[in-house]
Amino acid sequence: MRKLGVTLSRLAHFRRRWSALLNNARRDAGAPSTPSRLTEVASFGSNPGSLRMFTYVPKSVSPNPPLVVVLHGCTQSAAGYDQGSGWSHLADRYGFVLLLPEQTGANNPKGCFNWFLPDDTRRDRGEALSIRQMIETTIVAHKIDRARVFVTGLSAGGAMAAAMLAVYPEVFAAGAIIAGLPYGTASNVQEAFESMFQGRSLSAEGWGNKVRHASAHRGPWPRVSIWHGDADPTVVPMNAESLVQQWINLHAVRAAPVSDVVDGYPRTAWLRDGKPVVESYSITGMAHGTPLAPRQHGGQAGPFLLDVGISSSYHIARFFELTGEENVRSQPADHESKGAGLAPEDVEIIPDERVEILDGPNDPHGRERVGPGGPIDVMAVITKALTQAGLMKPPPS
Repeated sequence: MRKLGVTLSRLAHFRRRWSALLNNARRDAGAPSTPSRLTEVASFGSNPGSLRMFTYVPKSVSPNPPLVVVLHGCTQSAAGYDQGSGWSHLADRYGFVLLLPEQTGANNPKGCFNWFLPDDTRRDRGEALSIRQMIETTIVAHKIDRARVFVTGLSAGGAMAAAMLAVYPEVFAAGAIIAGLPYGTASNVQEAFESMFQGRSLSAEGWGNKVRHASAHRGPWPRVSIWHGDADPTVVPMNAESLVQQWINLHAVRAAPVSDVVDGYPRTAWLRDGKPVVESYSITGMAHGTPLAPRQHGGQAGPFLLDVGISSSYHIARFFELTGEENVRSQPADHESKGAGLAPEDVEIIPDERVEILDGPNDPHGRERVGPGGPIDVMAVITKALTQAGLMKPPPS
């Protein structure tokens, strides 16, 4: 009981500090510096997840172009994440089509995809099915090459990208997860907290089985690129390690990985026939966000969009084989890493998905407790707090 009270108190503290940082971040970001480059598509199926659909089609695309699905993080929009990450400029350069689903406030007040809710992350259910319907609509409308469909996302969007790779593995050639979590790590709010703050322990086979049980698919599996800041307090780096275990287990990789340094940061890759099927970047000293190199590859730094001298968007496009370059790098590994553009030492990046839960005596089983003012409906209080914080959908009116 005492341990639960301490946990709730800590979560309330994180929420208060996050709210202050979020207000500062919004003030710093101001209005978008350029208009949205995206086009909204109003009709794309039954849309059981009640999401919005945006696309970007360059003026010049190759016949049967590739498609990249890009999923924003909490507090972000499709247009804002595109502007920050630079994906539409890469689409102009390399001739692929973009699909950018967007969360709605009715689903999640913080704009997070509901990556921890089974009704939204199972095959042919909720938000996952809405995104699948958007993909099919885009494929038909733009004559997309079905063998070159990819997905990537940040934070909650990264966790949702992991879910899409798990529940629709036959749809994707590859995916990339930035500051995200492995599929199956959470099926309720409490497990989401534990996964984000602490990570969850499971064997490689156990993680792999989470994906195997998500569909009838038995391979081949999508290739996966994993990106994480090693100083991320919002989604702890253990989640990146679990993602690696999940996907090397699915790919049944037996050979030792190869390591190198890319733009000053360590990368580890697991190869098959000389080609990376799983790769992992650890961005030294980086907190929670998408790594950028705006001067080299476009994009714009902002909240959770961090100029650290390496463009995850560009290197992910390269991993997806959209740039015409090889993915296996031979740069000798050293232990140097860049620190340019990291958050100042006196600014703490507070988690974007930590929430306020009220202090006080609580029962771990949700039974009614008696406080100074009489009986307390613990579950009602927690439900209200989680709904306000954006980690639960509001109850139907």
